[in-house]
Amino acid sequence: MSAHTIRPARIEDVPAIRSIYEDAVLHGTATFEIVPPDEAEMAARFTAITGQGYPFIIAEDAHGIVLGYAYANAFRARPAYRWSVEDSVYVAPQAKGSGTGTELLTRLLELSAESGFRQMIAVIGGSDHAPSIRLHERAGFRMIGVFEQSGFKFGRWIDTVFMQMHLGAGGSTPPDETRYPGTLYDR
Repeated sequence: MSAHTIRPARIEDVPAIRSIYEDAVLHGTATFEIVPPDEAEMAARFTAITGQGYPFIIAEDAHGIVLGYAYANAFRARPAYRWSVEDSVYVAPQAKGSGTGTELLTRLLELSAESGFRQMIAVIGGSDHAPSIRLHERAGFRMIGVFEQSGFKFGRWIDTVFMQMHLGAGGSTPPDETRYPGTLYDR
């Protein structure tokens, strides 16, 4: 039995989401942002993502403490990409190694497939970011490429790793245009 509850994120979760993300910005390469966004900016991002119908979830402990969050968002803005999503998974420092990331990614994959998306792309900061690469490999993602030395953070060049996983029927059949959950694209 899991010690975490996975549920849809709410606007009230933004302060905890911002705190987790701030740690990732300041201490990791999962994001190439250099300056952590403030709470208003994180609320705007949250509203933009959820307003388009993309899944955004959190993991919380038995006391309601947010231990991590994950969301899917548009992979690229061009309409032909509308069936592909990019995942983001962030875990609070105290929850790393606890299985929180696995639970979040597993549920995010389920929600994304249920929504009709066909591909999930992981964009991982750092070819040396072994925990994130392993997380995605265990979930079934495959390596599709590395953009070498594509980011500069913490005084060093950092690679960008791309991994991919087919959702549902993947590219074997056309998508059901009537199921598209977002409003980002004209149909």
